[in-house]
Amino acid sequence: MTQVTEQSPSMPQAPVAVQGGTSVALVASFVRGATAAGLGLGLIAVFVTVMWISSPFPDSDPGDALHVAAALWLLAHGTELVRADTLSGAAAPMGVAPLLLAALPVWLAHRAARDALEPDPGRPRPSAWSAPIMVACGYVMVGAPVVLYVAGGSFAADPLSALVHLPLLTLLAAASGAWTANGLPLGPLPSWVPQRLRVALARSRMSAALRSAAAGALALLVGGAVLVVASTVWHGRAAQESFMNLSGEWSGRTAIALLVLALVPNAAVWGASYGLGPGFAVGTGATATPLALTGTPALPDFPLLAAVPDQGPGTPLHWAAVAVPVVAAAVVAWFTVGAAAPRYGARETAWRPGDTALAALLGAVGCAGLTALLAAASGGPLGTGRLAAFGPVWWLVGLAALAWTAGLSIPLALVLRAWRLRTPAQGWWPRLPRRHSAEAADGSAVEAVAEPVVPEAPAERSAASEAVDPGSDLLDDESELYDYLPQDTWAERAPREDRWTVLKESSGGPDSPPVPVRGPETAAGPESGAGPEHPAGPEPAAASPAARPEPDRAAGETPESAPEPPADDEAR
Repeated sequence: MTQVTEQSPSMPQAPVAVQGGTSVALVASFVRGATAAGLGLGLIAVFVTVMWISSPFPDSDPGDALHVAAALWLLAHGTELVRADTLSGAAAPMGVAPLLLAALPVWLAHRAARDALEPDPGRPRPSAWSAPIMVACGYVMVGAPVVLYVAGGSFAADPLSALVHLPLLTLLAAASGAWTANGLPLGPLPSWVPQRLRVALARSRMSAALRSAAAGALALLVGGAVLVVASTVWHGRAAQESFMNLSGEWSGRTAIALLVLALVPNAAVWGASYGLGPGFAVGTGATATPLALTGTPALPDFPLLAAVPDQGPGTPLHWAAVAVPVVAAAVVAWFTVGAAAPRYGARETAWRPGDTALAALLGAVGCAGLTALLAAASGGPLGTGRLAAFGPVWWLVGLAALAWTAGLSIPLALVLRAWRLRTPAQGWWPRLPRRHSAEAADGSAVEAVAEPVVPEAPAERSAASEAVDPGSDLLDDESELYDYLPQDTWAERAPREDRWTVLKESSGGPDSPPVPVRGPETAAGPESGAGPEHPAGPEPAAASPAARPEPDRAAGETPESAPEPPADDEAR
């Protein structure tokens, strides 16, 4: 056993991946799609099982919980469910899919296709068209048994709806992943597209139109979310009562709170359609718009539905919701002009007015298409009879979004383009050179004032200090940029140093007798070596650096060790 363990590092290692051709890459893409479907189904199953376990009084067995998890997974793909155990005994459809829950399978399929086109080194890479198709096939191969499995539960899947929504959503998500893996290309367009249309789309800068369309749709969603939050706060008491009455246990209230969170994007789309004008249906024959809530609404007891406006004509507060599409149109125009006439770009590179208007129109069309798609995905039936219609009508919302964004973004984009390409007015533009010249004159005056003024040297300045004159020619030109030190010259520091020397001589140490302090006019005593041949004179007012004692000597130094101050007139 020891020999095998010791020899194991020298054993040949197996290859990490088996080399192959296109077939191996396609099989790998198929497996990635099946794995993505299994991951999504497993995550939802774990969540539902945890909620079932935490319930204090579950009214079903684990098998029913797994059926509910599989039904929720299909509902996240847009599949319409059918509930059989209703109070009336008739099957009731449920087609409102939480958009936040739909983000999970979309992200998993997107990532599976992207990873299939970005294989590890040494592994084959499929083509950009075959990878998303094989990922979708693997995903659907897992979804087909799930459709059959939920048929025996409380929520069965509509076979026709599952046949349409499950492959379609998976293929679109996988195609977006392949598009991302290839660097988000925007062309060339297929050959079956007419040449005139291809030329017009190329001249209109499709990338700018796509960016403005996405920004406009996002602005509509954000505005709709703001309307929902404001209405929920306004009807806060009703929403709170609805939340508290639905369940009495913490596990049930947690599930309701998570369901409300998953339906927040749906409510944002409903709010956007409300601001656009068509509004949304709250039952068969009832519609909520900024002008009025017509018909008799059939609202189930749910916290988000408590934010629906009251029945009757609208007020100016409801009419203010039209600010949402106005802001969205302004966003489309701003993003279009950002590419047509950049703020710091050259006038020669700006787009023509026709190209700018066409790009804004394409952005409005894209924004309307995205809004209509979200409106179609956010609504659906909640039952039969009066509950058969809930949510916005997608084609009405699309037309309203196109009318608002195109009608406002095109003229606004042209105005912004003209503003950025304007010629400066003659009233203020010629002042700029004069202002610069005045600033230059002021700057020269400041430099003249800032030039240091060298003060006159005192009369008793020493020869050494005169050699280092601040005003002499020895200083270079750069010295004018700095201020000189204060006039603390040798002539002013010399008396202080001489007094310091006298104090040291008079101290003498701890054992020496005190010596009287002599004045500056008294001759030096015997200790300093002054005698008759060295008459005493006044202390020099200034001394050279070589003849002056150091002021930082130790305090206990003896008088004999201190240097003698010069007494002759030549050293002064």
